[in-house]
Amino acid sequence: MKSLSLFAFLCAISVHSVVSTSTAYPSIPGVDPGDCSLAGGDSVLVPPRREVYDDGRIFDITHRYVPEMPVWNSKEGLGHFLWLAKSMKNGSRANNSVMKLDVHTGTHVDAPGHFYDNYFDAGFDVDSLDLRVLNGLALLVDVPRDKNITAEVMKSLNIPRGVSRVLFRTLNTDRRLMFKKEFDTSYVGFKEDGAKWLVENTDIKLVGVDYLSAAAYDHSVPSHLVFLESRCGFWYSLWHWISFWCFQQE
Repeated sequence: MKSLSLFAFLCAISVHSVVSTSTAYPSIPGVDPGDCSLAGGDSVLVPPRREVYDDGRIFDITHRYVPEMPVWNSKEGLGHFLWLAKSMKNGSRANNSVMKLDVHTGTHVDAPGHFYDNYFDAGFDVDSLDLRVLNGLALLVDVPRDKNITAEVMKSLNIPRGVSRVLFRTLNTDRRLMFKKEFDTSYVGFKEDGAKWLVENTDIKLVGVDYLSAAAYDHSVPSHLVFLESRCGFWYSLWHWISFWCFQQE
């Protein structure tokens, strides 16, 4: 069996205490995950930027939005997305920011209607997803670094029955693609046969991958259709490199 690591994310309790930064858990560049101070020196305020809480009991696995964040099929990255519409320095009673970006940017969840127009018309949006599926213990697996996630790869991972959440770490993490502004079509993702094998042969309800799409670029539509047919959604680019698929509970 491939090496599998069980860990807790969000509000789940982990089996062991873990360090805040490792090859398996890359930190945001320029952010000290251990900095919990509210002030630096006697007068300079420093906001806390934490990713791991309570010695690994809670993980913040969301991406920080920055102008250099990659977006789908773009060389320019996210760009300017946040501005201060009202400022106390300019006489306003309070500071008020405005944000504009695509709903599929960075850490996000796809609604069932993303690739099924009848689901979209019927109102299957993110509010229709089961939060119990999106929270809890998950299994972390290493995918062979020279392959997309095919049926053959899924078989080789030997994921046990009864496991409902799996996070797939691929070459995307090694290449740190989520920290490169230009979108890269060579990212690793699920081929259609890999998606079908997972749905038909495992008990997995939630899958995480490490780039902007769970589907390989050349299988974007067919793999999405396999996963979203059950009217559930999936998360993209969590834990700095992981996204989640969520399947309909029986």
